[in-house]
Amino acid sequence: MGLINNIYCQLRNSLASSFPKNFKYCERYKSIIKFFITGLLSGAIDIFVLYLVHELLGRNIIFSTSIAFIFAFFISFNIQKVWTFRNYDRNNMPRQLSLYFTNAIIIFLLNGLAMHYLVNNLQFWYLLAQIMVNIVLGSINFINYKYIIFKTVSNENKII
Repeated sequence: MGLINNIYCQLRNSLASSFPKNFKYCERYKSIIKFFITGLLSGAIDIFVLYLVHELLGRNIIFSTSIAFIFAFFISFNIQKVWTFRNYDRNNMPRQLSLYFTNAIIIFLLNGLAMHYLVNNLQFWYLLAQIMVNIVLGSINFINYKYIIFKTVSNENKII
């Protein structure tokens, strides 16, 4: 984690000195910006796996969406916890995992229902449907992650 933290600190300091006005704005909204970047990465992984399973392996849309969602879930938890919300608290890990898992199941079910409805009932192209669903469910996730799951009670767990 030290290498990633060092790279992050160097990038952060470089941006602060090169673009002070923009940096203040970014610093104010950094959790949203980081969530967005992480969401783009998770979303890209999700869509790539969806395409891979559906197009290349020929599986049905619900199965493909489910596999993609599960794969992206494991990557997302680690990135969101450590990088986006800078939460290193190990004492609350069981609670966080439980809440994250519960949230994931609810989002998973909503994802499957939305994909079924958009693709099978409204005849949306499955990749466009997944992008739309990711945006809506991502907004719900941000609120849950920031204010419930990874809420930091004290600053002692934050590195930056």
